[in-house]
Amino acid sequence: MKCLRLAAAMISAAITLSAGAQSLWNRSHLENLKRDIKQSCYAESFRNLLAEADSALNCRPLSVMDKFKAPASGDKHDYMSQARYAWADPTKPDGLPYIMRDGESNPELERLDRVPLSTTTGRINNLALAYYLTGEEKYAAKAAELIRVWFLDPATRMNPNLEYAQVFPGHNGDKGRSYGLIDSYSFIDMVNAVPLLEGSASFDTADSEALKDWFRAFTRWMLTSEQGREEDAGANNHSVAYDAQIIAYALYTGDNETAERVIAAFPKRRMYKQIDPDGRQPHELTRTRAFHYSWYNLTHFVDIMLMAKNMGKDISNVSSFDGRNLYRALDFLIPYIVYGKEVWPYQEIGDWDEVVQNLVRDLYRTGTYLVPYREDYVRIYNEYGEYRPGELFNLIYLDKCNKE
Repeated sequence: MKCLRLAAAMISAAITLSAGAQSLWNRSHLENLKRDIKQSCYAESFRNLLAEADSALNCRPLSVMDKFKAPASGDKHDYMSQARYAWADPTKPDGLPYIMRDGESNPELERLDRVPLSTTTGRINNLALAYYLTGEEKYAAKAAELIRVWFLDPATRMNPNLEYAQVFPGHNGDKGRSYGLIDSYSFIDMVNAVPLLEGSASFDTADSEALKDWFRAFTRWMLTSEQGREEDAGANNHSVAYDAQIIAYALYTGDNETAERVIAAFPKRRMYKQIDPDGRQPHELTRTRAFHYSWYNLTHFVDIMLMAKNMGKDISNVSSFDGRNLYRALDFLIPYIVYGKEVWPYQEIGDWDEVVQNLVRDLYRTGTYLVPYREDYVRIYNEYGEYRPGELFNLIYLDKCNKE
């Protein structure tokens, strides 16, 4: 409670967002959140945020140098991860080459860079938002430290590429695969959180420009590398996630032209090709986690449409002549929220209830920020969504304490 009272007292001194600061997160909502943070519906989530941020203050910064082995390049500065569903072949003495077990995550991946990357971005998000809401410099200072260690300091920085992301051991000379580009998806929220640090004493103009330079180089790699070109040519959730990242990083670094180009092409290149007229997503329905991937693809759709709308390029109401659009795909999944896994006609070996919660949160984002006339989406969230006070969703997206 002491942190809560102190934060509330300092809200008037906290920074104000500059125009163009966010691509995905809604600037008006963040400003309203700062004003309304003392309301009861936000209080518990705010306390959780401060607890997470305070815990991060004592954490050692993570870096790509921490992994137990170097990738095939021999350079630990190169990010490295292992394909999530790749497992040692039990019929081979050394397990090589690995084999695929779709939908079954191999815990070996936790020993490389994927978990530290997501942990670091999550901590930066919490710290930046805590700084924005409280004005307390200690949060900005820690966030800046984490940014410098992961991205900027010569001794520890990650090289701006994913050449060795999602390696499939024993295949392709142990080089990364195009699918590995999805590993960096958490950077999207992070480049929305980082502008909240602007104006702090700890994250100065030099830091800001250096980080943007890193993302410029990273975006160039994504656009021109073999893995990037292959991901761009894909036909499932990976290609949509690729587009979302290019848009977010381009907007963060001021390259509006690239962002606008990807957004303009998105309906015909992705949506009309990946969604059937009845709302099915055939590329996702072949998976062993068909419900999960049907939602997962659509969360990228929602991210892209929110970014487009926030930059004044609204594509939320586009549709093909035969009805291929985001809402048809969401509507296809909604009955299974109500009736459950028992009536789902495809495979789903994952956590059904967790996917339902993710889906209803995206319905809420859609019905609140994209198409407010779809009040049914918000009602579904209100009826089936679980209020989890530790979720950043409650602060980043929950509007006017709609869900209590």
